[in-house]
Amino acid sequence: QVQLVESGGGVVQVGDSLTLSCAASGRTFSNYAMGWFRQAPGKEREFVAAINWGGGTTYYTDSVKGRFTISRDNAKNTVYLQMNSLKPEDTAVYYCAQAQGSSTTDVVQGTSHYWGQGTQVTVSS
Repeated sequence: QVQLVESGGGVVQVGDSLTLSCAASGRTFSNYAMGWFRQAPGKEREFVAAINWGGGTTYYTDSVKGRFTISRDNAKNTVYLQMNSLKPEDTAVYYCAQAQGSSTTDVVQGTSHYWGQGTQVTVSS
């Protein structure tokens, strides 16, 4: 079975940087697109970033473009989210997701993702 384990969350100050990691197991990692989503208190879970199977295509929600970078290491079965210039509105539980297909579209539009347990990111002002 697929398991996704996030790490790297924490409490940071406005303008700081943080890198989240998500280690995957259970099926061939390099066959599937990966993504990051987040859920703030009282809000629905929202898409943040996606990366295709090989890492050559990425896609971001507008609010994080230019600040966040998604990447993957298929040799390590791990996807990362580098977050720079963090803002209070970035505060949320961040979830790693593995799509059922290989493209970023499968992350953004798919409905049958595997999910990690989430990691809390708090940006303090």
